[in-house]
Amino acid sequence: MDRETVLASLLRRLNTVSQLEPADIDAINSLPIAVRHWEGGRAIVSEGERPKECCLIIEGFCIRSKTTIPGGRQILSIHIPGEIPDLQSLHLHMMDHDLITLVPSTLGFISHTALLALTHARPNVADALWRVTLIDAAIFREWIVNVGQRPAPARLAHVVLELRRRLAVTNQAESTAIEFPLTQEQIGEALGITPVHANRIIKQLRQDGIVDVGKGRVQVLDEAKLMELAQFDDRYLHLHPAA
Repeated sequence: MDRETVLASLLRRLNTVSQLEPADIDAINSLPIAVRHWEGGRAIVSEGERPKECCLIIEGFCIRSKTTIPGGRQILSIHIPGEIPDLQSLHLHMMDHDLITLVPSTLGFISHTALLALTHARPNVADALWRVTLIDAAIFREWIVNVGQRPAPARLAHVVLELRRRLAVTNQAESTAIEFPLTQEQIGEALGITPVHANRIIKQLRQDGIVDVGKGRVQVLDEAKLMELAQFDDRYLHLHPAA
């Protein structure tokens, strides 16, 4: 895989949230990246570890999650190509959650030393990465509201619309269908409900002609009904440099 392909999604993502100069892009393109292939369901970095590198998702999907002492897991966020979901490990040296692949994925590992040198040399890049971490925090806030205040069908509708909107930034979303590689158990972990309840919600949304969830994809059946159910407002995604 050539470097242009490896960094294409990252550059699209950063250019969406910031305004990079040609010299900034050249500096990013010069980053040393170790490309590795990861099987699905494998931890990239686990809670309590002290990573020395950050992970760029090149292909595939990852989740951040926390597991309670009794063994219950809460999925905190879903991550897509072009994102560096463990960027906080540059400054928060011990991981306080798990980062795990959802599906077989291609990952690019960038050493903390190289990333820190880049941010010191290129303030615009540092600003862009800082903005990305702030947007992550905004997404976390929305997920808290989603799990705590919305009915379960609206929770799933909201996650679907968020993921589709984020995938569109890196040119990976179709108009009415997106990849959605979560099992019913994982959907339950993301929405704060049991797998049985998740199964009922999936069936309900299909019967109501809103979305069809299955086989690793979501097919939107009625855009208007989906938007009404989710009450989706994408301002929290801050998808424009001036937003």
